[in-house]
Amino acid sequence: MKYLIVGLGNIGDEYRDTRHNIGFTVLDAFAEASNTRFSTERYGDVARMRVKNQQLVLLKPSTYMNLSGNAVRYWKEKEGVDLDHILVVVDDIALPFGAIRIKGRGSDAGHNGLKNIAAMLGSDAYPRLRFGVGNDFPRGCQVDYVLGRFPAEERKQLPERVDVACEAIRTFCLEGIGPAMCKFNNK
Repeated sequence: MKYLIVGLGNIGDEYRDTRHNIGFTVLDAFAEASNTRFSTERYGDVARMRVKNQQLVLLKPSTYMNLSGNAVRYWKEKEGVDLDHILVVVDDIALPFGAIRIKGRGSDAGHNGLKNIAAMLGSDAYPRLRFGVGNDFPRGCQVDYVLGRFPAEERKQLPERVDVACEAIRTFCLEGIGPAMCKFNNK
């Protein structure tokens, strides 16, 4: 089986380590744990690896968040990945910091990256792993918040929460979405 694991974020040093780039952070940790390296290819940085008998293509789109669907559609078609074998890792302000929610489909919940992916794939029936970044921002300051960096206390906890997200990806690929949801949605 082949899986496409997509971490959403924005390219460029000014976005590195921001809340909105948690998808990149998780994929970097996932690849590093397996001594896998990314290379720059069409529409993003790509790494290929195996988890037991499963073949994984990791993608960090270079299209900027709001146009992520172009990269996802291209790599889905190029690699011949079924829609239910795509997992998009994305930040979520509706969840407390570090909380993880895996869903098999759903709305974009106002997230422009997810909105573009659904538009380009013609469906919202693709799995996603939402990583909570909290919502401690004044009204009207959402953009500044998600493009901001984690405060010191959350940075200390971040490696542990990223490890949990990586384990959720492994479970999704090896056991399926149902077991991944059961094991990680309240962890």
